[in-house]
Amino acid sequence: MGFFTDTSVCIGCKACEVACKEWNGVPEDGLEFTGMSYDNTQGLDADTWRHVAFIEQDKPMGRAETGAAGDLRWLMASDVCKHCTHAACLDVCPTGSLFRTEFGTVVVQEDICNGCGYCVPACPYGVIDRREGDGRAWKCTMCYDRIGVGMEPACAKACPTESIQYGPLDELRERAALRVDQLHDQGVDDARLYGHDPDDGVGGDGAFFLLLDEPEVYGLPPDPVVTTRDLPSMWRHAGLAAAGLLGGVVAAFAVHGRAGGGR
Repeated sequence: MGFFTDTSVCIGCKACEVACKEWNGVPEDGLEFTGMSYDNTQGLDADTWRHVAFIEQDKPMGRAETGAAGDLRWLMASDVCKHCTHAACLDVCPTGSLFRTEFGTVVVQEDICNGCGYCVPACPYGVIDRREGDGRAWKCTMCYDRIGVGMEPACAKACPTESIQYGPLDELRERAALRVDQLHDQGVDDARLYGHDPDDGVGGDGAFFLLLDEPEVYGLPPDPVVTTRDLPSMWRHAGLAAAGLLGGVVAAFAVHGRAGGGR
């Protein structure tokens, strides 16, 4: 199960942010006006599990005509934990606090988390974070308690435009591909999918997106890779190096023993 977020119909209402906080008991996070955007949450962290970005661009949308004030469009996108197929946060968690659910999602058990923070730099998207004054790691659970009883996640339920869609990933990918084709036919040539490919560097995301520009415009990495990808080879090389060192020590003692016996 997963999320498909169609940013082309996001209106920036932030209903998803509010619903997420209300259902999951996520603390209020300041709501400070940055002076740079209408986005007052700025990014995902331990106290913001859904984040609606506001991106202003000097260009028209698709075949829209240029107005008297020049070209302008808003890109609005509700970001969330990607629930990676190959999740580095799972690989590095020493307590088993992070686990893979029966729905394929990744959840933090806050009662087991010891606050080590290993998961924070492991995430290629910068999603997971430790809560100030608490120390434990927190992130989107895809409303594990709701989907376990057949309900939609709170953010998808609250979205008035169905920008956030929840369901089986295979069905969502088919729906997303059709939506991209529709936008291309309407002249929105920049429309593309992000995180949908099971063959990408994280094995595909459980939460993927339809974007209207390059991923970097939305603050997303263009080619995310699971950060623990090289751990097996690193341990293998470390083991070989240790074995070589041990062999050298044994050989040195053997030579020393023979030399001592000769005296």
